[in-house]
Amino acid sequence: MTLGEEAAFREFHDQYFDRLYRYLIVVTGGDEQTALDLVQETLLRVTKYIRCFAEEDVFWSWLTVLARSAARDGARRRGSYLKMLAGYARGLLVSAPQDTAPVDAESELRACVNASLESLEILDRNLVEGKYFGQKSVKSLADETGLSLKAVESRLLRARKTIKQQILVLLDDERSK
Repeated sequence: MTLGEEAAFREFHDQYFDRLYRYLIVVTGGDEQTALDLVQETLLRVTKYIRCFAEEDVFWSWLTVLARSAARDGARRRGSYLKMLAGYARGLLVSAPQDTAPVDAESELRACVNASLESLEILDRNLVEGKYFGQKSVKSLADETGLSLKAVESRLLRARKTIKQQILVLLDDERSK
């Protein structure tokens, strides 16, 4: 693999994919889709940082470090979006005129999220609530709705974009008041 041989990577993939997946299922608390995404991220990191190891257990330890790092980075990315929205809401409240009653930034953000969720189609709202509030996997959502995995992923992507746009509009409307 260090020489870039495709056959070596295929052998590595065949030998370690399932093992990494099982490991990441535990790390993610059973979230199958996130575990699959993290396996892919880990495999990308392996190709980027591959090196030789004398023993298999040392190699496995290195793989688990890459996998945990990918999981931590993914959680950070997901959390940073909500932190950005909360920071934006706090910034709006700080710059609000002083003659208005103070509003809790977190409750303001929660109200914006609720309003944007209410504007979604029922199916999309159920998918978003199931995935992000119910901690359901994309596969379980697909099974419940009868949609394909790709259709559920696409609907979730569009719903997230819609929610983001609507929250930003609602926060801007609050700022202009």
